[in-house]
Amino acid sequence: MTDRTTPLYVVLNRSGDEFGEYHRFLDAHPCRMVYLTTPGGLPALDQDGATEVHVRDSLDHDDLLPLVREIADRHGTPEAVFGQSEYDVLTAARLSAALGAPGGYGLDLVQRFKDKLAMKSAVEAAGLRIPRFRSLDDAPSAEAVVDALGGLPLVLKPRAAAGSQGVTVVHSADELRDALKDVDPEAYECEEYVDGDIFHVDGVRRSGRLHFVTASQYVHTCLDYAHGRPLGSVLLDPGAERDELTTFADHCLRALGLSDGAFHLEAIRRPGGELVFLEVGLRPGGAQVPFLHVDLYGIDLFAEAFRAALGLPPLWQPTEPAGPPAGGWLIYPAPRELPGRVVARTSPASAVPEVYHEELPAIGQIMTGPGSYDEGCGIFRFRGRNAAGVRAAVHTAMEVYGLRTERAEGAERAEGAQPHG
Repeated sequence: MTDRTTPLYVVLNRSGDEFGEYHRFLDAHPCRMVYLTTPGGLPALDQDGATEVHVRDSLDHDDLLPLVREIADRHGTPEAVFGQSEYDVLTAARLSAALGAPGGYGLDLVQRFKDKLAMKSAVEAAGLRIPRFRSLDDAPSAEAVVDALGGLPLVLKPRAAAGSQGVTVVHSADELRDALKDVDPEAYECEEYVDGDIFHVDGVRRSGRLHFVTASQYVHTCLDYAHGRPLGSVLLDPGAERDELTTFADHCLRALGLSDGAFHLEAIRRPGGELVFLEVGLRPGGAQVPFLHVDLYGIDLFAEAFRAALGLPPLWQPTEPAGPPAGGWLIYPAPRELPGRVVARTSPASAVPEVYHEELPAIGQIMTGPGSYDEGCGIFRFRGRNAAGVRAAVHTAMEVYGLRTERAEGAERAEGAQPHG
């Protein structure tokens, strides 16, 4: 008979690497674990130690609700339903609410992090700079949107998507008019285009304070990556710029009501120096961000995210570093012509000593889909003495990395791939 006095956690998982090893995150905490996982996430799970494991092609709310109700009937109301992916955070909160689970992220909190209109409204209400924005619920004309936002260019983006999916920069009223024809006005918003350098701030808040935080500057942008350019970032050195960014991020997170949880926040520094909030995820950053943090700081952001959401004490504790870690990462997207076969590639490691980890596509490998931040045509992590040296190494790696693909006739192209995050 099931011991219903032991906490029950239901986890939505799609991560097949070490960041899906929830049994490690528990650190001997007594509990019962039920996993709802995609096939790709199954290898990471402790199946023998789990109360139940269910493999599902879909982790959508409507597909899971009957199943989690059956689980609750068998084992009692879970303490929390948790999802670490950007695609599962809201689903987990909705399932928790439907079951009356007392723990985990509340639905109101998650909706502020998922809906860009609610997100920016909360940050703006705290007196922090955001891009001017407008909902499209009333299906306004292109001219009305331009007038409301003070001119062009503008950014049209989904209210709830991530990874720059569906994001379009428009430079004229005609472009905006054409773009508005192809979107659901209730699912999109439009905002001011803010020019400047883009940064991301990553960390964990506990009891309403920053428990761990770093700040990094992007090399190219997520939108560039969606259009075929490599993407990377470099950790900022300790100092005034880093402190200003992390303080700004902390104020934004306080405005959003995050007391305990992991975050990945993006901000823009305008040419005059002003910081502008861009958006934030209630989760660790994707791409190579979590790997770099394990390597340089010894912190598993996914473990800390899981424990923070469930109210468990943090595993990572501050220590005096031997020296300020300097590092960065770089990833290459799949080829623009799909399906594509890799016919040649070279390693930049011999020319760039700061490269300490690389993943190269195999010669003959066929890329059938757009890939994700985890599956591209080259992944590199860098370590150096300071941010300037790492930034130079990232740019050198882009200059020397050789990659050649050809169209793979007859191969089936995959559709609908989603970035992991």
